[in-house]
Amino acid sequence: MEPLLERYRWVVFSLLVLVLAAGLLTFALRRPGPVVITVLPPPPTPTATPTPTPAPLRVYVSGAVHHPDVYVLPPGSLVRDALEMAGGPTAEADLEAINLALQLADQMQVHVPRRGENPSSLPLASHDRPTSSRSSSQMTHLVNINTAPVEELQTLPRIGPTIAQRIVAYREENGPFERPEDLMKVKGIGPTTFEALRDQITVGP
Repeated sequence: MEPLLERYRWVVFSLLVLVLAAGLLTFALRRPGPVVITVLPPPPTPTATPTPTPAPLRVYVSGAVHHPDVYVLPPGSLVRDALEMAGGPTAEADLEAINLALQLADQMQVHVPRRGENPSSLPLASHDRPTSSRSSSQMTHLVNINTAPVEELQTLPRIGPTIAQRIVAYREENGPFERPEDLMKVKGIGPTTFEALRDQITVGP
């Protein structure tokens, strides 16, 4: 009887050890592990490409204006804006001789002629370049008065919007000009104006 009890005692002891071991194993498995925190570097910030700021325009306004001087204007300004900066044209200014819609460039000179003024060596609106460079440019580009639109005709000296429209209307009514001198048949173009632009025009081939 004694050996049987001793055997049962060992069986019960063994079962208790197994249950205790199983409990410890379950507790160990359920225990959360250490939390690992990974610090990531911030994403690189794209470097913005700086946009160049357009430089202001320095323009010399001379001739028939109230305050001839050098003025600083914002980029994109027109000849009209330069005249306003100079106090506006005087009563004797010949505004038809210049293109008020021409866009200005840095170091440009805008000369407003007076009515009846003889064309001088000063350009109506030009960059400050040597005379030889201007002459070469004029020789390589002649304005065809038989085909040029109003905008191109206004690039000629002393030809404003009104006279340019008259040139187009004349050739539409009377046909093409046969020779450059026929341009003086257009109202508003006399010998003085013609002499100022005769070297810059052609009637075509």
